[in-house]
Amino acid sequence: QVQLVESGGGLVQTEGSLRHSCAASGFTFSSYAMGWLRQAPGKEREFVAAIRRNGANTYYADSVKGRFTISRDNAKNTVYLQMNSLKPEDTADYYCAAKWWAYGSSWPEYDYWGQGTQVTVSS
Repeated sequence: QVQLVESGGGLVQTEGSLRHSCAASGFTFSSYAMGWLRQAPGKEREFVAAIRRNGANTYYADSVKGRFTISRDNAKNTVYLQMNSLKPEDTADYYCAAKWWAYGSSWPEYDYWGQGTQVTVSS
């Protein structure tokens, strides 16, 4: 049974930081690229960041580049998203997702999804 269990959301003030974790099970984690996507109220789900299977390459949406960092620990089957300098426009539900082999930059490409965790950035 595939599971992606997220943690780390919450309420934070502008310029604050949060760290998401996503623990994977039920599939061969090291064979999947991992991504984080988010969905704000009334908006479509959008790409935030992705990381290749071995962690050698990372990719970011322009809106978060320089503020967010994605990383993974294949020994722990876990992917992380460190979010710094948070802005009110980062308020959204954040989802980790797994995609077989190559990374993806749009949500339909992903095979498995976490349940989502809410992030609220107050101004």
